[in-house]
Amino acid sequence: MSANLDRTAPMLRRFGPLQATALNMSNMIGVGPFITIPLLMSTLGGPQAMLGWLVALLIAIADGMVWSELGSALPGSGGAYVYLREAFGRESFGRLMAFLFIWQFILSGPLEIASGYIGIARYAGYIWQGPPASTFLISAGVGVLNIVLLYRRITSIGKITISLWIGTLLTTLAVIVTGTVNFNAARAFDFPPGAFNFSLGFLFGLGAAARIGVYDYLGYYDICYIGDEVREPGRTIPRSIIISVILVAIIYFGINLSIIGVVSWREFVSSSRTSGS
Repeated sequence: MSANLDRTAPMLRRFGPLQATALNMSNMIGVGPFITIPLLMSTLGGPQAMLGWLVALLIAIADGMVWSELGSALPGSGGAYVYLREAFGRESFGRLMAFLFIWQFILSGPLEIASGYIGIARYAGYIWQGPPASTFLISAGVGVLNIVLLYRRITSIGKITISLWIGTLLTTLAVIVTGTVNFNAARAFDFPPGAFNFSLGFLFGLGAAARIGVYDYLGYYDICYIGDEVREPGRTIPRSIIISVILVAIIYFGINLSIIGVVSWREFVSSSRTSGS
């Protein structure tokens, strides 16, 4: 048999620190923050709600360290599927736990992606002044394009990921710079009376803000799902996760601050309540 058909040959590990960080950040940053910032501001009714980004950051770092340990020790493709299978035993409960993870992911994965497409449809409405159904066709087209881009060799995925990452950074930087140029400190730090009254209601509101923040941070562990493709996983995976979480936290805080420095948070809260009713 030809050596080219040898299935025991090791995979080429092509994802280094740059590609790994780009992959994580590209999956973390999307339309989510622009949709959820009004919801986050309404949790505490003021700029103090941005503390939710900090609490969520601490949670994401702690969870990211767990993913880093697992990804370094078990650098295989499948992420949580592999970790559950190995932790509980391949021939016992591990098979059940891995099976259940896949089934819940079949449900949660499409819902998570769908939330991004809903955001695309909403923002497309500001540009495309056509029938409401047309914006959903645009978001569906983006979904098809994503499938086409993903159905390629892993070497191409690495290059595409870096390109999308650069585009994401430029877009977020444009939002932050635009907000900074038109920044109004009095509007941005318009705290309501008793904003930092550490009552039970404040803690519940902070928890709600942190929950939204954690949702927006999701994706920092995505490199673990292609561990077979990572060079020096013991070093690359932990570094890419921590760097991704910290950089995205800075970006989210900058976006949030630049937006409320231009548009009053009170308009955010009223608009979110109106859309939710």
